[in-house]
Formats: sequence, structure tokens, C-alpha cells
Amino acid sequence: MSEALLLQLEIDQLNARYAAVLDERRFDEWPDFFLPDAKYTVQARENFDRKLPLALIALESQGMMKDRVYGITQTIYHGPYYTRHVVSPALVQGENEGRIRAQAHYAVFRTRPGDASEVYNVGRYIDEIVRTPDGLKLASRLCVYDSEMVLNSLIYPI
Repeated sequence: MSEALLLQLEIDQLNARYAAVLDERRFDEWPDFFLPDAKYTVQARENFDRKLPLALIALESQGMMKDRVYGITQTIYHGPYYTRHVVSPALVQGENEGRIRAQAHYAVFRTRPGDASEVYNVGRYIDEIVRTPDGLKLASRLCVYDSEMVLNSLIYPI
């Protein structure tokens, strides 16, 4: 198998594990997908396309991600719901100075107990990934969502 295909498989497995952690509500494991100084941003496509900095979520370190997890699991009260992430195969765009650039499309569905499922958020991940002794880690994940409206509030990571 070629190196390119192996890298593709590794990134797809990273995304599959990432989605499983979120869908199974194992939020304490979510920051482990990132480097200590990683960035995680959720931004509207309109702002991304116009190169405007405003984002719904802008976390600048694994520590900030851990704070977000604490807020989700310990302090925020909201009506319960489940999520299901569907992630496309990644498009590996290249590597520069040890950072792998890749993109994948995502769709997140939300289901409230006793209710129908609905499309919650759709967009693409724009990633910078680094190979570490512990496997691939995200140096940056930018979630650019297509929807102009976000249903209710964005609580769980995308």
C-alpha cells in the first residue's frame, strides 16, 4: 500500500475516532485529539470566505478545550440531545514542515429523546495535523459550517 493511501487511512481513522468520542459523549477524551497549543475554531462560512475573524467558538489551547468540557459536563443546563457525526473521507492536501493539511466534510445530526432527528450542523473540517509518538494529533481544526442559522445554541463540539 502506498504512503499516500496509508496517510489517508490514518486521517480517516482519526476522524472516525473523533466522531465516536463526541457521539458517545466521552467529552473528557476530546482534548486528547489535539496538541497542547492547538486551536479549535467553529466559524460561519460567510465569515471564513470574507476572511473575517468572528467565530462561534475559538479555543486556543488544549487547556481551553478542557475548560469547555468542564462547562459542558458540569455547569451548562440544557435539554438533552444526542448527536451523530457523519464524516467524509479526508482530502489530503499536502505536508509542509511536518504539518499535514487535510479537509473533510461533516454533517452532524441531532436527536432529542422522543423526537425526530434533524440536521444540526453541516460543513467542513480544515485541519493541520502533526504526527506524534502517540499517533496523529490536530494542531488546528477549523470547522467551517454552511448553515446561516445554528439551531438553539452550540454546546457540544462539532
